[in-house]
Amino acid sequence: MAGRERVMRMSVEQPLWRALAGYRVLTMMYAVGLFAAAHREFARPWLAVSFFAVLAVWTLATLPKVASAAACTKPFLTADLTIALTGVLLTPLADDPDRVHAGGPTLPSIWTAGSVLAFAIKGGWRWAALASTLVAAANLVERGGPARDTVHNVILVWVASIAIGYVVEVARASERTLARALEIEAATRERERLARDIHDGVLQVLAMVQRRGAVIGGEAAELGRMAGEQEVALRTLVSGGLVPVSRASEDAGRGAVVRAVDPEDDGDGTGDDGPVDLRPLLAPYAGALVSLAEPGAPVRLAPAAAREVAAAVGAALDNVRRHAGERARAWILVEDEPDEVIVTVRDDGPGIPEGRLAQAEGEGRLGVALSIRGRLRDLGGSADLVSVPGQGTEVELRVPKETKNVNDPRGKAEQR
Repeated sequence: MAGRERVMRMSVEQPLWRALAGYRVLTMMYAVGLFAAAHREFARPWLAVSFFAVLAVWTLATLPKVASAAACTKPFLTADLTIALTGVLLTPLADDPDRVHAGGPTLPSIWTAGSVLAFAIKGGWRWAALASTLVAAANLVERGGPARDTVHNVILVWVASIAIGYVVEVARASERTLARALEIEAATRERERLARDIHDGVLQVLAMVQRRGAVIGGEAAELGRMAGEQEVALRTLVSGGLVPVSRASEDAGRGAVVRAVDPEDDGDGTGDDGPVDLRPLLAPYAGALVSLAEPGAPVRLAPAAAREVAAAVGAALDNVRRHAGERARAWILVEDEPDEVIVTVRDDGPGIPEGRLAQAEGEGRLGVALSIRGRLRDLGGSADLVSVPGQGTEVELRVPKETKNVNDPRGKAEQR
């Protein structure tokens, strides 16, 4: 069934942009309030009124520009800082000289810091250092010298903006690292799922063609040899497949992107319905050589979990036929516990020699590692294999009734 790609965006800086938009509006109102309270002391109040009219219109009209890093362009930042610097330099012309020399506020007051913070969030600490240095120079020109309170305010803005810019850079790097890690994890799980499907189908057929061809001989033997070569090549590819190159957002300001594939999604976004009965999925495995013992009541599991458990049982029976012989007997026992479902597959074959499973996994034969243990691990369950040479093999599958979709990296991203 075709998978559906799901795209999730993570951005820790987006709240900073929302905070900056609110800061600009509040500080604009604060600057206007300061002027309204002392307008009688201004030498040229009409000049201040003109500036505040421009400041109010600019602040409100450019709110969409500080909604995200993509919208906050370099021309906007330049124009925004120019308005802040103009307001600082107009202060000696509009205000009373005595108030200026006494340490009175500039026309834009603390609104200027918003322009510097926009530089910091957009471009990091280097841009913040440039903008805060220009603001510092304008304040020194406005006061006519390095007064104590001026130097204090300049250093405060300079340090704060650089610190915020540095934090934003670190946050962006962390986002990209986390997104890449989650993407690799999702790709690895998808590769394991495909490996299980390939093992359950293609590899089994190729192995059968190889065996039958060797028995028949002639041209069939050559066909069997070619099938064996393709089996080895495919096992190598499945066991060591590549992780795809990250497809993170080209615009770092928009946040990191995680792409994952929902393997069981049917494309309509509805997903699976309610729990299903596991027994009908296991019934086809019963036969003359396979006995199935199950409860009289339905054994309820989530649809995806039930399918995976049935597939793991099928993989275990394939191993019985392949390694214990076509006439080996097998028994399937289904137990419905309050919190979990236990399915046991036992055979009367010769058993598995010690160390054989590790050797098979090293050779790329991943029937137990992926088709059985991998399936149960993805469901939050477990698969235990007990084998005594000469006494058969027993595979115990345990799956919790409340399973989770471990292919979805959103839960892990939220936890982090």
